[in-house]
Amino acid sequence: MKKALSFPCILAAILFLLSVGCGAFYDGEVFSSCYTNESKKIALTFDDGPHPRYTPEILSILDEYGVKATFFVVGQNVDYYPDLVKAEVDGGHEVGNHTFSHANLRREQYEAVCAEITRTERLIFENTDFRSRLLRPPEGVYSQAVCDAAADHDYTIVLWSIDTKDWEHTPSEKIAEQVISEVRGGDIILFHDFIGHDSPTPEALRVILPKLIEDGYKFVTVSELLSSK
Repeated sequence: MKKALSFPCILAAILFLLSVGCGAFYDGEVFSSCYTNESKKIALTFDDGPHPRYTPEILSILDEYGVKATFFVVGQNVDYYPDLVKAEVDGGHEVGNHTFSHANLRREQYEAVCAEITRTERLIFENTDFRSRLLRPPEGVYSQAVCDAAADHDYTIVLWSIDTKDWEHTPSEKIAEQVISEVRGGDIILFHDFIGHDSPTPEALRVILPKLIEDGYKFVTVSELLSSK
């Protein structure tokens, strides 16, 4: 089903490029952050997993510091490592939908976008009894078809306000320095728990978490952050 480009979805893209805060921009919602009066709430997010090595390590670090996060999982990896997705939910973390095949959704028609979303949704639910309401398009790119599919399947599109670029194997000390210097309450921070080799993310977290906790930040899931808007 092909739908005409609508003004609300064009506005969503423009507002994201202008780095706006918390707000609804089309007949669903697109968020890159949520700046409110509760200025010390932030959300850590992890994309592309689960990964057999890095997801358990990250979960252990988060548990050590009593931090909850949101994991945007790829359906293919859920299929490979269902126990790790269950561990995320059992640990009190939130799971979001990151498509089945990590597709570039901007290139896909409406029906293909829906298939990417619903296939992953089924896998998440079958393994955790958790029904995700959050969609993160791979690479943060989306189109009218993605907006329509998200709205029709009751999803909120979630992007980010701080990109750690851990996927580029940025040194952990640089990641930590960036996050600590740039963070402000309401930020949604992008990490990855599936990286090809030698992930800098766990080591960066070991520096970031105690420092931000000391500075009074409260780590919440994306849904908890958005509920404070």
